[in-house]
Amino acid sequence: MRLAIRHTTRYRFAGPVRHGIQRLRLTPKATQGQEIITWAMDYEGAREELSYDDQNYNHVILAGVEEGAEEVTITCRGEVQTEDNAGVIGHHSGHLPLWAFMGQTELTRAGPRVRQLIGSVERSEEGMVPTLHNLSATIREQVEYKAGTTGVRTSAEEALGTGSGVCQDHAHIFISAARALDIPARYVSGYLMMNDRIEQEATHAWAEAWVHGLGWVGFDISNGISPDPRYVRLATGRDYRDAAPITGISFGTLTEDLSVDVAVEQQHPGEGQDQERAQGQGQTLGPLSQQQGLGRQHGLAASQQHDMQQQVGPGA
Repeated sequence: MRLAIRHTTRYRFAGPVRHGIQRLRLTPKATQGQEIITWAMDYEGAREELSYDDQNYNHVILAGVEEGAEEVTITCRGEVQTEDNAGVIGHHSGHLPLWAFMGQTELTRAGPRVRQLIGSVERSEEGMVPTLHNLSATIREQVEYKAGTTGVRTSAEEALGTGSGVCQDHAHIFISAARALDIPARYVSGYLMMNDRIEQEATHAWAEAWVHGLGWVGFDISNGISPDPRYVRLATGRDYRDAAPITGISFGTLTEDLSVDVAVEQQHPGEGQDQERAQGQGQTLGPLSQQQGLGRQHGLAASQQHDMQQQVGPGA
């Protein structure tokens, strides 16, 4: 499936910025089942300083905020070809060894609630993958999908106690439980083509677990399936902090407002060329296809806003 993606992040500062830096993980991974056809990033009020691949093979761009800027806009657009591998990513890559994904972090550390959750999961005689799907279903039953009840610093244990959360919380709980069972697990941020809209307000998040004989296998806890061709992987890591699409700090001011606009749609043969010709002539094409995705993809915009609201004073 060929997916056309547009992702725009705009944030306005309370006053002129003396200095600011953003860490951007906004380039899709070139991994099994996913090929980048085109991808470009544009900046207003910021400039690219350098880029590198981090320990998780995420492509990272450091963008500096221009001195005196009061507003910054970062726009990503491109096309990605995806395949249906039933959620299987396969072999492990990256600079971190596999055992690094068995250690808990501040956001995934298992407590009594996570251990109680594990005890309620039905073990399948058909193998590890069905058991992990049972874990996913149990999380979905115990933690209602509800935006606004958790934040970027909410841990898996806290989200279970709250009884509600978003895709980020579902992923952290899954990762916490899997690691407690000695199963390597990691966090994934990315895009999801949805069934009822093109325009969206956030990126999506899910989890992957290492299964012997298969390698990394994805689980979208919020939607109750393994990722299919409607999913595009941006970044992976031990938790949200390793894979957040945007994080940053600014000197001398706070972020006053942040908005995120994401559009994901299927591109049919010939439409990419039509879109390029129309853009070159200053025209805008309408929707390219009927959506066929899923329905739950919210919550990360609020997390990104928190990340952009850090302030560092002189001498820090």
